[in-house]
Amino acid sequence: MPIGPARMSLMEHLGELRMRLVRIVVVLLVSCLIFYLATPTIAQFMLMPVAQYLPANEDGQVLLNVFGAFDAFGLRFQIAFWASLVATAPFILWQILAFFLPALKPKERKWFVPTFIAGVGLFILGTIFCYLIILPPAFEWLTDQASGFATIMPEASRWVDIIIKFEIGFGFGFELPLIVFYLVMFNIISYDKLRKSWRYVYIGLLIFAAMVTPDASPVTMGLMFAALVLLYEASLLVARIALRKRAKTKAERAEIEAKEAEEAREELRQLKRDFDEHLWGSEDELAPAKKPAKATAEAASPASSQPVSASDKSSKGE
Repeated sequence: MPIGPARMSLMEHLGELRMRLVRIVVVLLVSCLIFYLATPTIAQFMLMPVAQYLPANEDGQVLLNVFGAFDAFGLRFQIAFWASLVATAPFILWQILAFFLPALKPKERKWFVPTFIAGVGLFILGTIFCYLIILPPAFEWLTDQASGFATIMPEASRWVDIIIKFEIGFGFGFELPLIVFYLVMFNIISYDKLRKSWRYVYIGLLIFAAMVTPDASPVTMGLMFAALVLLYEASLLVARIALRKRAKTKAERAEIEAKEAEEAREELRQLKRDFDEHLWGSEDELAPAKKPAKATAEAASPASSQPVSASDKSSKGE
């Protein structure tokens, strides 16, 4: 079904949902097959930030340990699936938003494309931040814990699993500005309330950072918390600018509406004057008719006010 505000029945909605789910599954399967063939290259790229803490061969390739007969297949499938999920995330998000778009009001639809771009961009930014900033110190701290009493035997499935959890956690964590922005813009939570309750918000961000970091490293949690605080403050700044712009737009709109209302009232008054002139005539046309009537009245009034002579009185007496 095309993206639009057309009304659809329940069966049509279910048909559209089925169509979009089929698209998502097909794209995931195709991309998963492609990434499965390229799993060794993807694995080396994933392990690059932590390669210095892992054993490697003469060519510099990181070597991990697989202990089960089917562990290698499961590991390759896991890497291919998550790589395809990240690669096709823009397409999946587009399909989800496009399904809910017809239920939105026209004013809400204008946020569709910006939301899509911001959501994908923030997720990618989170994964890049994790890959470049978080993984090296996190794995350095983890490997240092074994110094002096143990030798690390890196198991492939566990190391890949923890890297994937890091990437996914930071990707979704970086969606915080988008959530805060819409909470403020749609008046779910006021800007002033979020600003005044910053202590509680920071505590919540610290707890969230501890939850999304798969290791118990204070370094990782601290870096995640610092990134979330910066994103939170940036989202409040953007929301404040947007609120000021919206208030200014509302004031300008109110001024324009007041001006249009005054013009409409003036047009009504002009129409009333035109109607009166058409019905009774204009003042210039009525003036000549008023003047002869006044002159006739003035001419008649002296005759009626002339004095009565004595002869007239005597004749009347007779």
